[in-house]
Amino acid sequence: MSLISDKAYVHPEAKLGKNVIVEPFAFVDGNVEIGDNTHIMSGANIRNGARIGKNCNVSPGAVVAGVPQDLKFKGEDSLAIVGDNTVIRECVTINRGTASKGKTIVGSNCLLMAYSHIAHDCTVNNNVIIGNATQLAGEVEVDDFAILSGGSLVHQFSRIGAHVMIQGGTRLSKDIPPFIIAGREPVCYSGVNLIGLRRRAFTTEKINEIQEIYRVIYQSGYNFSDAVKKIEQEFEKTPEMNMIVEFVKNSPRGIVRGYMG
Repeated sequence: MSLISDKAYVHPEAKLGKNVIVEPFAFVDGNVEIGDNTHIMSGANIRNGARIGKNCNVSPGAVVAGVPQDLKFKGEDSLAIVGDNTVIRECVTINRGTASKGKTIVGSNCLLMAYSHIAHDCTVNNNVIIGNATQLAGEVEVDDFAILSGGSLVHQFSRIGAHVMIQGGTRLSKDIPPFIIAGREPVCYSGVNLIGLRRRAFTTEKINEIQEIYRVIYQSGYNFSDAVKKIEQEFEKTPEMNMIVEFVKNSPRGIVRGYMG
């Protein structure tokens, strides 16, 4: 049985799972689906096209499935999809998709901190942390276990690889390959994300392998294309090596440069 305040507005066509809590002065529109045990706090605004999973928490002032801030948007049907066990803190905004992709996706087990923004057609995968006031422009992709520290600004169409750590206040206009730290001004490669990888039970041998791959990419003097060829020829084809190589080879924006200081 759901617990819906008589001071909240829930559209009669909204679909709510079991044990959903909707606090006073929350708004839940039509064409909305909310999974079991999710908590919609006072003042949260769940708009047309929202699909929120199980065991989520939506804080006051958050807006899920707001209309895209894109002048090409013509009112087409689209979605904003949030996975299970995701926390959406105060005043977070998640815009729904446009005709480009039709949906904005935030995965499971994510933490979106206060005042962060996920623009139209973004894909934020699982176990991602988006820091306070971090802003993702349209069609950004963020892979699993990435952490974007507070105040980061991400250019449209950028891609951020798995297990990445972005330093606070960073402005991103290039793709950030997996397993690294990126920061400084202008943004650049700042080493492998050692602490993050250890926390996620990567072995010392695996971390050393990743470090050696990035030495070839950033410290060997090769351009990125030649570095990738050398890695493919000389390194064992492990999942981590393949992930890095495929990311670099398939980066239309180009990956972040090394530190030039």
